[in-house]
Amino acid sequence: MSFRPAGSRPAVLGCAVALVFALSASIAAAQDAKPAAASSAKPAAAAAASAAAPAAAEKPAAAEAAHSGVKLGDAAAGQGKAAACGACHGMDGNSSDAQYPKLAGQSEQYIVQQLTNFKSGKRQNPIMMGMAAPLSEQDMHDIGAYFAGKSALPGVADQALVERGEQLYRQGDAAKGVPACMACHSIDGRGNPGAMYPQLTSQHAQYIQATLKAMHDGTSWGDDAHARIMPSIAQKLDEKDIAAVASYVEGLHATESAAAKPATP
Repeated sequence: MSFRPAGSRPAVLGCAVALVFALSASIAAAQDAKPAAASSAKPAAAAAASAAAPAAAEKPAAAEAAHSGVKLGDAAAGQGKAAACGACHGMDGNSSDAQYPKLAGQSEQYIVQQLTNFKSGKRQNPIMMGMAAPLSEQDMHDIGAYFAGKSALPGVADQALVERGEQLYRQGDAAKGVPACMACHSIDGRGNPGAMYPQLTSQHAQYIQATLKAMHDGTSWGDDAHARIMPSIAQKLDEKDIAAVASYVEGLHATESAAAKPATP
């Protein structure tokens, strides 16, 4: 992780095997035939069971997938569907206007969640509500997969704000009841896709600052448990704290050196 300061994821197996023994008129002949018939029937039964097992095993897997309703995004299909997003967020998810968030590298799950919130009206934004309205669930997953495959361009942080921003991000502020940001968003800002905590690394400070201020003033992005987390934290931050952590996040990005420190101007 490093910084760039300004200037620098009961099947029931049934197998019925009918064993038919041909009995001759001679009891002796029948008795002679039974051992041989039984002997040849065993491998036949085993073969039938073996052949039936894979087919039966496939049924519960398919049923489970159908029941779960899990959809996987297609990044190739998403590229075309995301064309309209490029006007604000950049064709590769790196917006040039700091009022619009970077989507590059953001997890598919998180993008789908937010598009769903916009479409339902749980998250209010006139532009995004209009953009999300015609999208199907599959469209959302495809768009999410496309942007998830891109890389966020590194931003820069204000050197004067790094110390306080780093403290809030890495340690929090116990006196104010503020937890460390990295507890949910990870030490390098990559977030937690499984828990649907968003990526923050390299995000525009202007966007983060505006978002935290809105949350501080009571704006919520939904009514689920995740949506209640950030407003309660933002309300404990003052303007200087918000500016500091927002700037720190913009300069936060992963590098090959895990021990990298803020660069000097």
